[in-house]
Amino acid sequence: MLRHGSIGVRPLRRRDARAWSRLRAANVAWLSPWEATLPQEAGPPAASYVGMIGTLRRRARQGHTMPFVLTWDDEFVGMLTVNSITWGSARSANIGYWIARSHAGRSITPTAVALVCDHLLTTVGLHRIEIAIRPENDPSLRVVHKLGFTEIGIAPRFLHIAGEWRDHAVFQILAEDVPRGLLERLDR
Repeated sequence: MLRHGSIGVRPLRRRDARAWSRLRAANVAWLSPWEATLPQEAGPPAASYVGMIGTLRRRARQGHTMPFVLTWDDEFVGMLTVNSITWGSARSANIGYWIARSHAGRSITPTAVALVCDHLLTTVGLHRIEIAIRPENDPSLRVVHKLGFTEIGIAPRFLHIAGEWRDHAVFQILAEDVPRGLLERLDR
């Protein structure tokens, strides 16, 4: 468990199903403009939480992903997933996240991103973390700006969202950018 004050980040568990389902149902309108969707040719999405967590856990065992729960006073309030973990000479990954509308604006997401990035850049030994954000997603853009991520460009038609391929602004942080960690930068 990674923790800073009331904010925590812990691994996703099977028993999180009820909390996950409740949050997702309560936040459909809040999250759907930003959530990745599968194009028709990819087939149907995972039918359930059990299917989703099974896929995430299998990918985690292979070293490709790390699914985390965001907590506020130990209550499940969102998720952060480290994806596309690449080893070898690249040593990189990308991060995606969501937070319940009821808990947005409390610095939970930037703190959680800082905690996980610090873990990835130090304990895990990655060199580069990337976050891709739709250019019109102002709350998510505030997260990367607050943390000092560097914008490296626009990726045209980067991710399928709400039935269409959408452009994304791509941001990165490198290990040498934050020698004392992102959390220290955030707390300044």
